Amino acid sequence: MLKQHQYAVIRSSICTGEKVAGFKNKTNGHFSEVMLIRSAADEKKFKETYRVESLKVEY
Repeated sequence: MLKQHQYAVIRSSICTGEKVAGFKNKTNGHFSEVMLIRSAADEKKFKETYRVESLKVEY
């Protein structure tokens, strides 16, 4: 991941509550799904694996 081109984000469904972590392209808005987030432990694992300090949540 190139930080100047992408940022980490969690996409959360308003209807189902499903959360997916991934990376969004700053230029064209394309979202690349990486993993399903079912718990705080999953979010922590994503942050550790991809060396991300914070995650923006989009609905």
